[in-house]
Amino acid sequence: MARVSGLVRTGIVALSLWAAGALAPSSAQMTKDGLNPTGANPTANSVNEEFLFKQEPKIGGRVSIPDQKSANLIQPQGREYRAFREDYLPWIGGIAVLGILGLLATFFLLRGRIPLDDPGPDTGKKILRFNSFERFAHWMTATCFIILSLSGLNYIFGKRLLMPLIGPEAFGALAQWAKYAHLYLAWPFMLGIAIMLVVWVRDNIPEKLDWEWIKAGGGLVGRGHPHARRFNAGQKVVFWMVVGFGAAMSVTGLVMMFPFSVTDINGMQVTQVIHSLIGVVFIAGILAHIYIGSIGMEGAYDAMGSGKVDLGWAKSHHDLWVEEQQAKTASGPQVGKRPVSPHQVPAE
Repeated sequence: MARVSGLVRTGIVALSLWAAGALAPSSAQMTKDGLNPTGANPTANSVNEEFLFKQEPKIGGRVSIPDQKSANLIQPQGREYRAFREDYLPWIGGIAVLGILGLLATFFLLRGRIPLDDPGPDTGKKILRFNSFERFAHWMTATCFIILSLSGLNYIFGKRLLMPLIGPEAFGALAQWAKYAHLYLAWPFMLGIAIMLVVWVRDNIPEKLDWEWIKAGGGLVGRGHPHARRFNAGQKVVFWMVVGFGAAMSVTGLVMMFPFSVTDINGMQVTQVIHSLIGVVFIAGILAHIYIGSIGMEGAYDAMGSGKVDLGWAKSHHDLWVEEQQAKTASGPQVGKRPVSPHQVPAE
């Protein structure tokens, strides 16, 4: 009886296998587009990677350690950031920096160095333009900005331009020290921005006179110089650029300096995009400022060099400010409580 029962079960299994084989479509029965005769796609319901990437901002699992960020396996938005970082940012940075250098070189060839106009050459008399504290704040901020800019440009172009020249070992050491400089010099840079805002904001409030200065070309084109107070319209633009961009760079820099304290990985990447874009535009703007304050205009460097400028230069570029200062010297010191030197007397 047991033997008969076993034979019956064996027969049932064999019959089932034969029926399954008969019903399953053979390779010859599959159509060229991968569909079986019933029209169904056997992989239609399988998980598609790209579809999954579009549905979720990140793909992760579960971990038992406190750092839950380690559960993230794939972060698809990182591909967009990588494309920006590797493909677009070098082009944007190169166009901004090389473009402004090309424009300044062209302007210098066409215009030359802006000379000292009427009332003539150096008068031999000096007027105090910036005191020692103002110059300290300016040069501290400027020095930090230069190093921050160079270390930031190394982040963009270093491995493309510098590493092939000095080798990976030297470049790695240089990049590490550049990172340290970028992190630590950010603090005095932010302090300098705050000091300049407090010290100079009163003299940089826009007014109707600034529009007249802009319409006249600010002395950069044509001859003569329009009326201006302590800061002309061009200098006010630079001031507010430094304050605005400096504040934006400070905020985004602090977010990256303390990662994941404010936002997640997606926010960190967006923050770095903003930081880098503002940075290259900031560098381009400061290059124009450096040009005007050095080789672009005769006598301009003295303002932040010694702090004293020739009275003739001051009357050419900031005539209304000179009138204010001469009115002050009639009854007291020119700046604060500093005594007026014999060379800081008003011109007759």
